[in-house]
Amino acid sequence: MRIKKGDQVIVLSGKDKGKTGTVTAAMPKDGKVIVGGINVATRHRKPSQAEPQGGLQRIEAPLHVSKVAHVTADGKATRVRYETRDGKKVRVAVKTGEAING
Repeated sequence: MRIKKGDQVIVLSGKDKGKTGTVTAAMPKDGKVIVGGINVATRHRKPSQAEPQGGLQRIEAPLHVSKVAHVTADGKATRVRYETRDGKKVRVAVKTGEAING
């Protein structure tokens, strides 16, 4: 998977299309990522001993990795490819050609 935890991404489709955020968790086996502040789902919780008040709980739901793209410095989406530089395999932004750290 070419998107990793800590990457800045933009949402390409869905209700949050055009929003940007940072990947907080990556799930390579499922092909999904969780982006901070994006795809927020609301759950209605009954009062319990742990949470006596109950109420609404907002959690960030996973997005499929095909719905997000890496963001360049100018805020535009780019694809990611791998190159070998100085004997190391690095991720590179296709549009700009600059290495992606992380």
